[in-house]
Amino acid sequence: MFTILILTACSETTNNDYTFSGESEHWEAEYAYNGTEKWGEKDGQRTYSNEHSFRFILKYKGSLEELSSLQKIEYSYETNSGHGGGTEEFAEPPTTGIFTLSGGSKGGAKVHEDAVIKVNVKWDDFEESFELQNNSK
Repeated sequence: MFTILILTACSETTNNDYTFSGESEHWEAEYAYNGTEKWGEKDGQRTYSNEHSFRFILKYKGSLEELSSLQKIEYSYETNSGHGGGTEEFAEPPTTGIFTLSGGSKGGAKVHEDAVIKVNVKWDDFEESFELQNNSK
């Protein structure tokens, strides 16, 4: 039991769960970040590891009928630790106005609580940019 207490006292875990959101005239987006940082000790040396996952959701604010002539959409986001995005082309009208990306990593840079995430959306001949703020504070 004493050994368990010592091991527990030497390790520390921090959960960083944030939700960033924002909108423009035609689009709204959310970036959910779930990260874990672990500090410990091994062979007398301080250790650190981290891992995270994210989900980016982009939603068209208008009706799906307004996107019926949509041929191509390009969207991207940029955080303090990286960026991502997607492109979709449509031969037929889209069946949804919601576009998502998700992923994660181990040992990568973490998204900071006070980060501002930049979003850019291009669809056909239109383009809008906006920022996502942390509403988890």
